[in-house]
Amino acid sequence: MVTQGYETILWRREGPYGTLTLNRPEQRNGITPTMMDELYACLSAAAADETLRVLVLTGAGHDFCPGADVKHYAAERRATDPETFKVAVLLHEMAAVTIAAIRGACAGAGLGWAAACDLRFASDTGKFNTAFLGVGLSGDMGGPWSLPKIVGAGKARELYLLPGKFDAAEALRIGLVNRVWADADFEAELRSILQRLEDSAPLALTTMKANFVAAEAMSLSEFIPFETQRHSALGGSEDSREAFRAFVEKRRPVFQGR
Repeated sequence: MVTQGYETILWRREGPYGTLTLNRPEQRNGITPTMMDELYACLSAAAADETLRVLVLTGAGHDFCPGADVKHYAAERRATDPETFKVAVLLHEMAAVTIAAIRGACAGAGLGWAAACDLRFASDTGKFNTAFLGVGLSGDMGGPWSLPKIVGAGKARELYLLPGKFDAAEALRIGLVNRVWADADFEAELRSILQRLEDSAPLALTTMKANFVAAEAMSLSEFIPFETQRHSALGGSEDSREAFRAFVEKRRPVFQGR
Protein backbone atom coordinates (compact mmCIF):
# COMPACT_ATOMS: atom_id res chain seq x y z
CA MET A 1 0.00 0.00 0.00
CA VAL A 2 1.29 3.45 -0.95
CA THR A 3 0.00 6.48 0.95
CA GLN A 4 0.67 10.06 -0.01
CA GLY A 5 -0.31 13.07 2.07
CA TYR A 6 -1.14 16.62 1.10
CA GLU A 7 -2.31 19.55 3.18
CA THR A 8 -6.04 19.14 2.48
CA ILE A 9 -6.40 15.69 0.87
CA LEU A 10 -5.03 12.19 1.31
CA TRP A 11 -4.09 9.84 -1.54
CA ARG A 12 -3.76 6.12 -0.85
CA ARG A 13 -2.88 3.58 -3.50
CA GLU A 14 -3.57 -0.11 -2.84
CA GLY A 15 -2.98 -2.42 -5.82
CA PRO A 16 -5.22 -1.33 -8.72
CA TYR A 17 -7.25 0.98 -6.45
CA GLY A 18 -6.77 4.54 -5.33
CA THR A 19 -8.65 6.33 -2.56
CA LEU A 20 -8.72 10.12 -2.62
CA THR A 21 -9.97 11.51 0.71
CA LEU A 22 -10.97 15.12 1.22
CA ASN A 23 -9.21 15.80 4.51
CA ARG A 24 -10.56 18.85 6.35
CA PRO A 25 -12.90 17.03 8.77
CA GLU A 26 -13.02 19.90 11.27
CA GLN A 27 -14.54 22.03 8.49
CA ARG A 28 -16.67 19.12 7.17
CA ASN A 29 -14.26 18.93 4.19
CA GLY A 30 -15.24 22.36 2.90
CA ILE A 31 -13.36 23.39 -0.23
CA THR A 32 -10.52 25.92 -0.25
CA PRO A 33 -8.26 27.12 -3.09
CA THR A 34 -5.52 24.86 -1.72
CA MET A 35 -7.84 21.86 -1.83
CA MET A 36 -8.71 22.69 -5.43
CA ASP A 37 -5.01 22.85 -6.35
CA GLU A 38 -4.25 19.55 -4.64
CA LEU A 39 -7.29 17.73 -6.04
CA TYR A 40 -6.42 18.81 -9.57
CA ALA A 41 -2.78 17.75 -9.18
CA CYS A 42 -3.68 14.39 -7.64
CA LEU A 43 -6.42 13.57 -10.16
CA SER A 44 -4.22 14.64 -13.09
CA ALA A 45 -1.56 12.16 -11.96
CA ALA A 46 -4.20 9.47 -11.39
CA ALA A 47 -5.65 10.01 -14.87
CA ALA A 48 -2.19 9.50 -16.37
CA ASP A 49 -1.64 6.24 -14.45
CA GLU A 50 -2.53 3.38 -16.80
CA THR A 51 -2.38 0.81 -13.99
CA LEU A 52 -5.13 2.47 -11.95
CA ARG A 53 -8.47 0.72 -12.42
CA VAL A 54 -10.72 2.23 -9.74
CA LEU A 55 -10.63 5.55 -7.89
CA VAL A 56 -12.78 6.17 -4.81
CA LEU A 57 -13.51 9.77 -3.83
CA THR A 58 -14.61 10.19 -0.22
CA GLY A 59 -14.38 12.50 2.77
CA ALA A 60 -12.67 12.23 6.14
CA GLY A 61 -14.85 12.19 9.23
CA HIS A 62 -18.62 12.32 8.99
CA ASP A 63 -19.06 14.25 5.71
CA PHE A 64 -18.30 13.94 2.01
CA CYS A 65 -18.14 17.63 1.04
CA PRO A 66 -20.61 20.48 1.68
CA GLY A 67 -19.14 22.65 -1.08
CA ALA A 68 -17.00 25.71 -0.51
CA ASP A 69 -15.80 26.65 2.95
CA VAL A 70 -17.67 29.97 2.88
CA LYS A 71 -15.84 31.44 5.89
CA HIS A 72 -12.49 30.56 4.37
CA TYR A 73 -13.36 32.11 1.01
CA ALA A 74 -14.67 35.24 2.73
CA ALA A 75 -11.20 35.76 4.20
CA GLU A 76 -9.11 34.26 1.39
CA ARG A 77 -7.58 36.77 -1.01
CA ARG A 78 -6.03 34.22 -3.36
CA ALA A 79 -8.22 33.46 -6.36
CA THR A 80 -8.86 29.86 -7.32
CA ASP A 81 -7.00 28.82 -10.48
CA PRO A 82 -9.67 28.36 -13.21
CA GLU A 83 -7.81 25.29 -14.51
CA THR A 84 -8.58 23.42 -11.29
CA PHE A 85 -12.31 23.53 -12.03
CA LYS A 86 -11.59 20.69 -14.47
CA VAL A 87 -11.58 18.35 -11.46
CA ALA A 88 -15.06 17.27 -12.59
CA VAL A 89 -13.76 16.53 -16.10
CA LEU A 90 -10.96 14.36 -14.72
CA LEU A 91 -13.37 12.38 -12.54
CA HIS A 92 -15.72 11.85 -15.46
CA GLU A 93 -13.26 11.09 -18.25
CA MET A 94 -10.26 9.31 -16.70
CA ALA A 95 -9.81 5.67 -17.70
CA ALA A 96 -10.34 4.39 -14.16
CA VAL A 97 -13.85 3.78 -12.86
CA THR A 98 -14.61 6.58 -10.38
CA ILE A 99 -16.78 6.07 -7.30
CA ALA A 100 -18.15 8.69 -4.92
CA ALA A 101 -18.45 7.16 -1.43
CA ILE A 102 -20.79 9.56 0.37
CA ARG A 103 -21.41 10.06 4.06
CA GLY A 104 -23.06 13.12 5.56
CA ALA A 105 -23.08 16.41 3.66
CA CYS A 106 -22.82 16.30 -0.14
CA ALA A 107 -23.68 19.74 -1.48
CA GLY A 108 -22.63 22.45 -3.90
CA ALA A 109 -19.37 21.62 -5.63
CA GLY A 110 -19.22 18.40 -3.62
CA LEU A 111 -22.45 17.28 -5.27
CA GLY A 112 -21.00 18.27 -8.65
CA TRP A 113 -17.96 16.08 -8.04
CA ALA A 114 -20.14 13.16 -6.96
CA ALA A 115 -22.28 13.56 -10.09
CA ALA A 116 -19.15 13.52 -12.27
CA CYS A 117 -18.21 10.07 -10.96
CA ASP A 118 -19.31 6.85 -12.65
CA LEU A 119 -20.99 5.45 -9.53
CA ARG A 120 -22.34 6.97 -6.31
CA PHE A 121 -22.88 5.02 -3.10
CA ALA A 122 -24.28 6.65 0.02
CA SER A 123 -24.52 5.95 3.70
CA ASP A 124 -27.96 6.48 5.23
CA THR A 125 -26.42 9.57 6.85
CA GLY A 126 -26.14 11.26 3.44
CA LYS A 127 -27.61 14.76 3.07
CA PHE A 128 -27.76 16.39 -0.35
CA ASN A 129 -28.32 19.93 -1.69
CA THR A 130 -27.27 21.89 -4.76
CA ALA A 131 -27.05 24.93 -2.42
CA PHE A 132 -25.71 27.48 -4.92
CA LEU A 133 -28.76 29.71 -5.15
CA GLY A 134 -28.72 30.17 -1.39
CA VAL A 135 -25.35 31.94 -1.59
CA GLY A 136 -26.15 33.90 -4.75
CA LEU A 137 -24.17 31.74 -7.17
CA SER A 138 -25.12 29.98 -10.40
CA GLY A 139 -23.04 26.88 -9.74
CA ASP A 140 -19.82 25.16 -10.75
CA MET A 141 -18.33 21.68 -11.19
CA GLY A 142 -20.58 20.75 -14.10
CA GLY A 143 -23.82 19.98 -12.30
CA PRO A 144 -26.09 21.28 -15.10
CA TRP A 145 -24.20 19.00 -17.52
CA SER A 146 -24.01 15.83 -15.41
CA LEU A 147 -27.17 15.89 -13.27
CA PRO A 148 -29.68 15.85 -16.16
CA LYS A 149 -27.98 12.68 -17.42
CA ILE A 150 -28.49 11.06 -14.00
CA VAL A 151 -31.88 12.29 -12.74
CA GLY A 152 -33.43 13.78 -15.90
CA ALA A 153 -33.58 17.35 -17.17
CA GLY A 154 -36.67 18.42 -15.25
CA LYS A 155 -35.51 17.06 -11.90
CA ALA A 156 -32.04 18.54 -12.34
CA ARG A 157 -33.54 21.97 -12.95
CA GLU A 158 -35.73 21.57 -9.88
CA LEU A 159 -32.74 20.68 -7.72
CA TYR A 160 -30.94 23.83 -8.85
CA LEU A 161 -33.81 26.32 -9.10
CA LEU A 162 -35.66 25.18 -5.95
CA PRO A 163 -32.79 24.03 -3.75
CA GLY A 164 -33.27 22.27 -0.46
CA LYS A 165 -31.81 19.47 1.61
CA PHE A 166 -32.86 15.88 0.93
CA ASP A 167 -31.75 12.61 2.44
CA ALA A 168 -30.14 9.48 1.05
CA ALA A 169 -33.48 7.71 0.63
CA GLU A 170 -34.69 10.51 -1.66
CA ALA A 171 -31.36 10.52 -3.50
CA LEU A 172 -31.89 6.82 -4.19
CA ARG A 173 -35.51 7.34 -5.25
CA ILE A 174 -34.60 9.93 -7.89
CA GLY A 175 -31.62 7.91 -9.12
CA LEU A 176 -28.91 10.27 -7.90
CA VAL A 177 -27.16 7.47 -6.00
CA ASN A 178 -26.89 3.85 -7.03
CA ARG A 179 -27.28 2.31 -3.58
CA VAL A 180 -27.77 3.35 0.05
CA TRP A 181 -26.37 1.32 2.94
CA ALA A 182 -26.67 1.60 6.70
CA ASP A 183 -23.70 3.59 7.97
CA ALA A 184 -22.48 0.67 10.09
CA ASP A 185 -22.32 -1.50 6.95
CA PHE A 186 -20.98 1.15 4.60
CA GLU A 187 -17.30 0.17 4.51
CA ALA A 188 -18.03 -3.55 4.12
CA GLU A 189 -20.56 -2.97 1.35
CA LEU A 190 -18.19 -0.65 -0.49
CA ARG A 191 -15.41 -3.20 -0.20
CA SER A 192 -17.73 -5.79 -1.74
CA ILE A 193 -18.28 -3.52 -4.75
CA LEU A 194 -14.52 -2.99 -5.10
CA GLN A 195 -13.99 -6.74 -5.00
CA ARG A 196 -16.49 -7.22 -7.81
CA LEU A 197 -14.60 -4.66 -9.90
CA GLU A 198 -11.28 -6.31 -9.04
CA ASP A 199 -12.64 -9.65 -10.23
CA SER A 200 -13.68 -8.11 -13.58
CA ALA A 201 -11.58 -8.30 -16.72
CA PRO A 202 -9.45 -5.12 -16.55
CA LEU A 203 -9.30 -4.43 -20.29
CA ALA A 204 -13.06 -4.84 -20.64
CA LEU A 205 -13.68 -2.65 -17.59
CA THR A 206 -11.62 0.31 -18.82
CA THR A 207 -12.90 -0.07 -22.39
CA MET A 208 -16.48 -0.10 -21.13
CA LYS A 209 -15.86 3.15 -19.22
CA ALA A 210 -14.26 4.68 -22.31
CA ASN A 211 -17.25 3.65 -24.42
CA PHE A 212 -19.62 5.63 -22.20
CA VAL A 213 -17.40 8.72 -22.39
CA ALA A 214 -17.05 8.45 -26.17
CA ALA A 215 -20.79 7.90 -26.69
CA GLU A 216 -21.55 11.31 -25.18
CA ALA A 217 -19.94 13.01 -28.18
CA MET A 218 -21.35 10.74 -30.91
CA SER A 219 -24.57 9.94 -32.67
CA LEU A 220 -25.72 6.33 -32.50
CA SER A 221 -24.72 5.75 -36.13
CA GLU A 222 -21.21 6.99 -35.31
CA PHE A 223 -20.96 5.08 -32.05
CA ILE A 224 -21.95 1.60 -33.30
CA PRO A 225 -18.87 1.04 -35.52
CA PHE A 226 -16.66 2.56 -32.83
CA GLU A 227 -18.12 0.19 -30.22
CA THR A 228 -18.01 -2.81 -32.57
CA GLN A 229 -14.33 -2.33 -33.36
CA ARG A 230 -13.42 -2.29 -29.66
CA HIS A 231 -15.69 -5.25 -28.93
CA SER A 232 -14.06 -7.28 -31.68
CA ALA A 233 -10.56 -6.33 -30.53
CA LEU A 234 -11.27 -7.50 -26.98
CA GLY A 235 -12.71 -10.74 -28.35
CA GLY A 236 -9.20 -11.67 -29.41
CA SER A 237 -7.60 -10.86 -26.08
CA GLU A 238 -6.15 -13.44 -23.69
CA ASP A 239 -8.55 -12.25 -20.99
CA SER A 240 -11.60 -12.87 -23.15
CA ARG A 241 -10.40 -16.37 -24.07
CA GLU A 242 -9.77 -17.05 -20.38
CA ALA A 243 -13.28 -15.86 -19.49
CA PHE A 244 -14.84 -18.22 -22.04
CA ARG A 245 -12.74 -21.15 -20.80
CA ALA A 246 -13.60 -20.43 -17.18
CA PHE A 247 -17.30 -20.28 -18.02
CA VAL A 248 -17.19 -23.68 -19.70
CA GLU A 249 -15.06 -25.16 -16.90
CA LYS A 250 -17.28 -23.62 -14.19
CA ARG A 251 -14.45 -21.82 -12.40
CA ARG A 252 -13.41 -18.26 -11.62
CA PRO A 253 -11.35 -16.67 -14.41
CA VAL A 254 -7.84 -15.44 -13.77
CA PHE A 255 -7.27 -12.25 -15.76
CA GLN A 256 -3.87 -10.91 -16.79
CA GLY A 257 -4.89 -7.64 -18.41
CA ARG A 258 -3.82 -8.85 -21.84
